[in-house]
Amino acid sequence: MVRPRRIVLVRHGESEGNADDTVYEREPDHALRLTRNGREQAAAAGVRLRELFGDETISAYVSPYRRTLQTFRELRLDPTRVRMREEPRLREQDWGNWQDRDDVRLQKAYRDAYGHFFYRFAQGESGADVYDRVGSFLESLYRSFEAPDHPENVLLVTHGLTMRLFCMRWFHWSVAEFEALSNPGNAEYRVLLLGPDGRYRMDRPFERWTTPEPYDLDG
Repeated sequence: MVRPRRIVLVRHGESEGNADDTVYEREPDHALRLTRNGREQAAAAGVRLRELFGDETISAYVSPYRRTLQTFRELRLDPTRVRMREEPRLREQDWGNWQDRDDVRLQKAYRDAYGHFFYRFAQGESGADVYDRVGSFLESLYRSFEAPDHPENVLLVTHGLTMRLFCMRWFHWSVAEFEALSNPGNAEYRVLLLGPDGRYRMDRPFERWTTPEPYDLDG
């Protein structure tokens, strides 16, 4: 088995939905584009990533949403060194078709109170559902490591919640730990680096908005 030296997770740049949440009433979530600022954010991330990867090979998996595909393009990685494929299991948490802004804001407030992992949007997914499909993707990813010519790096271009849930699954974090973490900013990335002991470690943690509070098992 050839384990990659790095697994790099990138959140998409700023999208039309990040800049104006009324756009979800008119455009499908998967079709939203990067803003000009989002393209610049992705291009800046690409400069750093090209330096990080050097002349090494890359196996890239990209969410099929327009904003993630555009982010990958703006990274401007050497196409002769990248094997890219769309990966639907890395898509955004489904909220359910066109969205009413006021209803979504209300549901987000409910989610904040209920918990991001277990709360299910009325016509969409819970964080737990995303966790399950990320787990399915990881099974496929592990199998890909069996190829003797597997690239030296894995790159995932995805969404903020999906990034956190990928790391939760990879590092076996508890639900309480997941709930205490914030999404990375647009076009931010995290690097899981393979150490000499055969274990991966993240280059820097996600920011915390609170301290994890585990359940009282005696309560």
